[in-house]
Amino acid sequence: MTEEEVRVLALALPGVTEADHHGRPSFRLGTTVLATLWAPGILNVMVGESEARAAEGGAVSLLWWGKRLSGVQVDLAAADEAAVADLLEEAWTRRAPARLRRDRP
Repeated sequence: MTEEEVRVLALALPGVTEADHHGRPSFRLGTTVLATLWAPGILNVMVGESEARAAEGGAVSLLWWGKRLSGVQVDLAAADEAAVADLLEEAWTRRAPARLRRDRP
């Protein structure tokens, strides 16, 4: 996948915007960061621990922030579009208010 393909997927989610995060593009719902293009070809996605552990393997590795598991890191060169879309959707679902989730098909 390319960073532009990730951008299209992320910005298609209701209420998601792109903003700077310490000099890196991030995708946010309000002020909450859902995902960050951390380095060229690397996407960090903030999902829950059980979702992160379930997704681990292949292009997806666990993302640790200190001693805390904070999501997953995706190698976009090896990633499958459906898997990235699912991870972004999961990050969005965790943070979206009920009114947005209700309107989502």
